[in-house]
Amino acid sequence: MRLWDWALAAYGREGVAPACLRLQDHHGANVPLLLAAAWAAAEDRPFDVSAAVKVTRDFEHDVIGLLRTVRRGLKSARQGFQDSARELLRGHVKAAELEAERLLLDALEALAGSPSQATDIGEGLSTTAAAWAKAGGFSPPPPGEIKNLAHLIG
Repeated sequence: MRLWDWALAAYGREGVAPACLRLQDHHGANVPLLLAAAWAAAEDRPFDVSAAVKVTRDFEHDVIGLLRTVRRGLKSARQGFQDSARELLRGHVKAAELEAERLLLDALEALAGSPSQATDIGEGLSTTAAAWAKAGGFSPPPPGEIKNLAHLIG
């Protein structure tokens, strides 16, 4: 299964979205990167975590993070601007942010090898979260939250 399709299905499972957003907002985790690591493990594909972190870090900094900031900046009403126009623009930015995440997932999928190497989803998530945190210079998410996400993803 393609990573994008797998990620949409996994993210849509009960509890996965809130768990991912908590890891993102409270621990600096990158959701597409975590989903890619879980997908690679679920598909028994080797995953070059170091290369994935580099690709993700650059694209997060230059594209996705900026779009997320703009989208969040448009969430609240703004004096002098019609709410309907602001919400319409916010929807366009949200769509662009989602498309950027799809592009990132496509790039991450290209880094995964062919199915052959069984990896535990929790192990894949933990390794990837730790590498992302190290690259960003912050503490990795608590193991319990990673374990919870692995359980929710399945």
